[in-house]
Order: sequence, then C-alpha cells, then structure tokens
Amino acid sequence: MPENVFHRAIYLSGPTASGKTAVGVALARRLDAEILALDSMTLYRGMDIATAKPSLAERGGIPHHLIDVIDPWESASVSQYRDWAARAAGAVEGRGKRVLFVGGTALYLKALLRGLFSGPGADRALRRRLERDALEHGERALHDRLSALDPKAAGRLHPHDRRRVIRALEVIELTGRPISDLQAEHGQPAPASVPVFALELPRACLHDRINRRVLKFFDAGLVDEVSRLQAAPRPLSGVPAQAIGYREVIAMLAGEASRRQTIEQFQARTRRFAKRQATWFRGLEEVRSVPVAPDDRPDSIAESLAGRIEGLAKFANSAI
Repeated sequence: MPENVFHRAIYLSGPTASGKTAVGVALARRLDAEILALDSMTLYRGMDIATAKPSLAERGGIPHHLIDVIDPWESASVSQYRDWAARAAGAVEGRGKRVLFVGGTALYLKALLRGLFSGPGADRALRRRLERDALEHGERALHDRLSALDPKAAGRLHPHDRRRVIRALEVIELTGRPISDLQAEHGQPAPASVPVFALELPRACLHDRINRRVLKFFDAGLVDEVSRLQAAPRPLSGVPAQAIGYREVIAMLAGEASRRQTIEQFQARTRRFAKRQATWFRGLEEVRSVPVAPDDRPDSIAESLAGRIEGLAKFANSAI
C-alpha cells in the first residue's frame, strides 16, 4: 500500500469521554500540528452539546477542521468524509504543519488507515424497494434480514442506521456476496510506523465520566438545542435524528419519557456505545492502546505520546 497523506498523519482516538479533546490539544501544541475531527457527529452544524463538540476555549488556539461541515438535514457518507479529510490534511501539510486526527468514530479511522471498499454502484430501483420495505415492515425487520444474510455486517450496524443497512443488502443482491467479506478482502492494515493511539480508561472511571457528562449536557441546555433543531425549516435527517442523546431528547419532547428516564437512557446508551468503540479499536491492529489513570493530566499524556511518536518516526526512517 503506497504512502499517502493519511499514513503521514497522527491519530488519537478512544471511547467517548476518555479525554481525547484535551489530550489532542496538548499533543498538537507539542507537535506543531492542526487537528482534524475524526467524528461523524461534530460534522453537523447546530449539534454542539450532546456531540461534545469542542468549544473555542477548549480548542486552545489550535486550528480545528472538519467541524460544522454540513447542516443537520443533510447526510454524509464515509467516502465523503474521507474526501474532505484528504483535502483538509493536504492543506495542513501545505502550511508546514503536522496532521493530527482526534476523535472516536472507528469506521472513519479504519477508512483513513486502510481505504474504502467502493463496491457496486447504486441501484436506484433496488434502493427504492428496500426503502419501501423499511417503511412498510420497519427498520428492525430490514436489519433482521441483514442478520440472516450477513451477520458480521449486521452486528456492526444499528437497526436504525437505515442507509447503511440498505447499502449492505444492496451489495448482497448485486454481487451475491456479503459486504463484510468484500470489505475484509479489501482492507489491508496501514504501515506499522503510522502512529495510531487509543486512550483507555478503567471501565468504572469511564462510566462515571459518561454519567456525569450527560448531566452536564442537560445543564448546558441540551433540551433547548434539540428544540431549536426541531423548529428548523427542514427536519433532521436520519443519522442526526438517531444520534446518541438527540434521539432520547426528541422522544422526551414528544411526551414519551420523563426527564429522569431520558437521562438514564442517554447514559446507558452512551455506555454501550463506549463498549462498542473499545471493541472496534481492539479489532484494528494499527491501534496502540494507551492506558491512562483518572488523575493523569492531559499534558503528561501528550508528552508521553510525543515521545512514542518520535520513536516511531526514527523506526520508519531507519527502515528506509
């Protein structure tokens, strides 16, 4: 696999609430880097609180990119994100800066490191039929169909992720093969010299951080934010409407749950998501786990990572 702009970059990932934002800013200062968000939800304008989008103060003067790219009634594919990331990374390098990706969307991370399986082109008639099936029988039924045909792909996709479930079924019908098999054939690991790190907190500490952070989101005005999004001229598209926290608050505003129930559901769903993220990172051999203690300071973690990055660079140069 030839070197590309993504293989010259540095990656800092980890589960939600693991402290990536603060460590990323501290690391960017040490490396003279600019940060590119590795996050599928901070792409959306106006979705700031439950996405934990870093504020200007939290960015600490470090330029951040791939934030507030599209409106919440739009949608973005992994391929689109990769294209945006390539352009942004090239521009950062053109300014003589290093590229530092920070975020927890594992699917994006894998796409940057290993490329994308493009698969067959879209079949509009087939997609319309699958969309009708989803409307008539429900998204769960469509996901169950995928589970029977491609359990691996179904296991990675949420039943409400209609677009990706439909794409997986489309590929099966057009090629006769599961998309998970085709993707496995395509994805080769990035070179071992690419610095890819994932912060790893003790589970109890991570869960406590998640629970407290959800409470802070509500104190920061999450309900008002969701109300504004719902009052916009155009409705939320499928992915933002199902985003963690937003789906729960939308249901609360519809009278389907109390505030307390909503908070508990939000916390539980986030904890499950963090567990899935950790599983994803363990499954990518490029990822180097970085165990951190609850009282470790971001600057200290960043200093340690900078040393490891320097060591990897020396290793890569000696291998040339």
